[in-house]
Amino acid sequence: MANQHGYYIEDLSIGMTSSYEKTVTAKDIEAFAAVTGDTNPVHLDAEYAATTPFKARIAHGMISAGIISTVLGTQLPGPGCIYLDQQIKFRAAVFIDDTVVATVTVEDINQRRGRVSLKTQCFVNGKLVADGMASMMVDKKG
Repeated sequence: MANQHGYYIEDLSIGMTSSYEKTVTAKDIEAFAAVTGDTNPVHLDAEYAATTPFKARIAHGMISAGIISTVLGTQLPGPGCIYLDQQIKFRAAVFIDDTVVATVTVEDINQRRGRVSLKTQCFVNGKLVADGMASMMVDKKG
């Protein structure tokens, strides 16, 4: 296996950003429910969901959080980092076939402790649907 490693803490700078987009399908929602056991009918039952303020099935909020995790774990800081903390506020629902764009931005770097704080946001059609902050442990060189 090739040596795969994301950014080392010395290579990061405030303001660096990266994004990933994913269209959330009904199958994604059903798979998430199967994996986690979260079978809330607002996610799985169209008839029930029609009676809610959303008027249709919505994706689990943690699917958006998972898309954020994709950016953190594969791009910025990337492979080798460890997810320590996530605060997230869900601002709007994500519906079936919405394309979620997760963006992370480096906000703070603590070289001594090997910690990085990143702004984490998800958008659908330019609308903020999830907003938060993440803390990551990032390797030092050598």
